[in-house]
Amino acid sequence: MKKILLLMAAMLIVSVSAWAVDLDPSKLGGVQQDFKDLSKEIGFGLSYFPMAPAEPLGILGFDIGVEATALDINEDKSYWKQMGDFPGILPIPRLHVQKGLPFGIDLGAIYSSIPSTNISLWGGELKWAFLKGGITMPAVAVRGTYTKLNGVENLDLNTMGYDISISKGFAILTPYAGVGQVKIESDPKNIPLNLLKKESITETKYFAGMKVSLGLINMVAEADFAEVPAYSLKLGVGF
Repeated sequence: MKKILLLMAAMLIVSVSAWAVDLDPSKLGGVQQDFKDLSKEIGFGLSYFPMAPAEPLGILGFDIGVEATALDINEDKSYWKQMGDFPGILPIPRLHVQKGLPFGIDLGAIYSSIPSTNISLWGGELKWAFLKGGITMPAVAVRGTYTKLNGVENLDLNTMGYDISISKGFAILTPYAGVGQVKIESDPKNIPLNLLKKESITETKYFAGMKVSLGLINMVAEADFAEVPAYSLKLGVGF
């Protein structure tokens, strides 16, 4: 546990101290392919990551946690170099809240503001565990998600996603995995000469994770894979 907390702290320290850049598509010189590739990577990184097993929280359940995501961007590509001195790993801190409802339904919300950048976002999820799981049976759930980028003057970006996941608890451990799609809508604004056009991108994603429950405290580690991989850690409080 100590090592996990130290890793989360290190990721957040990097995010506030290593660099200071603004995401600005007008720096791309009107190259549409660069805009599409940049939108694909940053859109995936700002999409909604489950960070929870398929099993529902239950009508009295809730969970609130802090997360640190490391997005493994292609920093050697021209579109990232034109954005400034981005690191090879883009750290994304998040606040994540989930609340259980009747009938196997969970609601969730996230908020993030990436220090030293102009990037912030909010998002939400609706998850339905149509198989709640039990002693011998796994839980299976479907999820719909939405996120919205804020703070970037020249870019209107949002993501919509859906996925299906499966999980099964074993004592304090609950492994889970799933597959889904993320649709990224990326619309440049106030670009000189209107050289860049809107991009609609759909990516298939795969994810796997592990939740460790220690009473009211829980920890989650998750890996998400699409065009680029993302690795996340979460420390939460709930029941």
